[in-house]
Amino acid sequence: MAHSLSINRHLPKEELYIELLPQLEALVGGESDLIANMANISAALKQTFGFFWVGFYVVRGENLVLAPFQGTIACARIKYGKGVCGTAWKERRIILVPDVDLFPGHIACDSASRSEIVIPIFDGDNVVAVLDVDSDQLDSFDDVDATYLNQITSLLVL
Repeated sequence: MAHSLSINRHLPKEELYIELLPQLEALVGGESDLIANMANISAALKQTFGFFWVGFYVVRGENLVLAPFQGTIACARIKYGKGVCGTAWKERRIILVPDVDLFPGHIACDSASRSEIVIPIFDGDNVVAVLDVDSDQLDSFDDVDATYLNQITSLLVL
């Protein structure tokens, strides 16, 4: 079955999220495969917001392993507690980074990335994946992104 998004890209950011959320609910609601849903969420976020890079990493032992994404080639593995993604996993919290060059231990998978937000994804009490979104502009993310990206990741059936 074909799916497409109906998004007015001229809306303010919060309204874009509000318009996107029910469409994502419908898109992933009928699909139980985690990888398929991660792939479609990545594509929808990239299409709607034009993020530089958007994708998922899944927990495998002491590493985050690259999962579906949209953007340039990425780091395949990130160790627990390392970089923004590994820190969000370790600290079990959303991390907003206005300038990645100022984040201690930032892993530069692509030097064009300038700001980042990482959302940990939980199954019960355990972090099982993270959503990583990068911008090629400084200070691109805020509490609006944190709120709605967290809601979007909650649509994933783990």
